Amino acid sequence: MTLPSRGPDATEHLVLPGVLTAEQAAETVAGILAVQRRDGAIPWFRGHHLDPWDHVEAAMALDAAGEHGAAARAYEWLARHQNEDGSWYAAYSDAGAGAGAGSGAGAAGVGAASAAAVATAPLLVPRDLGRESNFVAYTAVGVWHHYLATGDDAFLDRMWPVVHAAIEFVLVLQRPGGQIGWKREADGTPLDDALLTGSSSVHQALRCALAIAEEREEPQPDWELAAGALGHAIRSHPERFLDKSRYSMDWYYPVLGGAVTGAQATARIEAGWDRFVVPGLGVRCVVPNPWVTGGESCELALALWVMGESDRALEVLQSIQHLRAEDGMYWTGYVFEGNRAVWPEERTTWTAGSLLLAVAALGGDEATTAVFGGERLPRGLEPDCCR
Repeated sequence: MTLPSRGPDATEHLVLPGVLTAEQAAETVAGILAVQRRDGAIPWFRGHHLDPWDHVEAAMALDAAGEHGAAARAYEWLARHQNEDGSWYAAYSDAGAGAGAGSGAGAAGVGAASAAAVATAPLLVPRDLGRESNFVAYTAVGVWHHYLATGDDAFLDRMWPVVHAAIEFVLVLQRPGGQIGWKREADGTPLDDALLTGSSSVHQALRCALAIAEEREEPQPDWELAAGALGHAIRSHPERFLDKSRYSMDWYYPVLGGAVTGAQATARIEAGWDRFVVPGLGVRCVVPNPWVTGGESCELALALWVMGESDRALEVLQSIQHLRAEDGMYWTGYVFEGNRAVWPEERTTWTAGSLLLAVAALGGDEATTAVFGGERLPRGLEPDCCR
């Protein structure tokens, strides 16, 4: 069934001039909830697929909107589907587009979803058996965000083994230079090539995992060393990563992931601004393609907020309102030359989720500012050469 929103009063803190009214925010939250399955899974949209990173992004948005029960069920889904090696597969098909939809907004947290609801939801069948390091690591960001949003100690206790196993899987893929190999193939073969965007996301995840370990008083010195080495590689050794500089994510993610800060962050963003930002429309996904995307635009806004540039962040978010659909969800992107059309014709939970998280950060939501601002996150230990 399609679930109603909790109403505009529940989303007053997500109001942002020129971006969201309380009623619009409630519509967007309801749109994500309507896609969430009874078993807690959040695919891109009904009948498509789920990947672990975007599943967590949507769950974080639900927490930012106060839908803590629905977010908890999303993490419960991860706990049930974690592989023995600590990973998740890269993609799971949402078979049966109409069945199993609807999460029941505002219900109880992890462990409280009824066994019958989980049992009757159509199974998500793995469709890509690769296991990508940044997909696996991002669980730590979501778990820490949920804990900060709820203060639920029992949740953190239950999810600690999940996070621990996930981080251990990822760190096996770390290279001597600090960078993180981007995946294991379906047959288990590690791919040692590192992606700057993926490694930057892992950097944020390692810091959140260290915060969880610190909260539990379970020190993880190997994780501290890994985080420090990874941050140094991102800041100082671009040659250790595959060249994907055509993609806007490689431009802003070192800032968003917390590895590049201060004057270095400012210089990096200024250097790529005219290349990637299309005034009044948003951020290109990849140059020179005339295609702006909502997800990249919202993530750039978050990176700008991290740098203390809230005014520019607001301008970016305002520029993508042409992507908002009548149902409160957001189109993935828009081709601004030639036929000038929405493309692809899909409204994804992660695009809506990234917008809600950017708005929450600009609005001062405590959990969201903590995991993206990074001031209270452990930084790890720099390599001996750089201290």
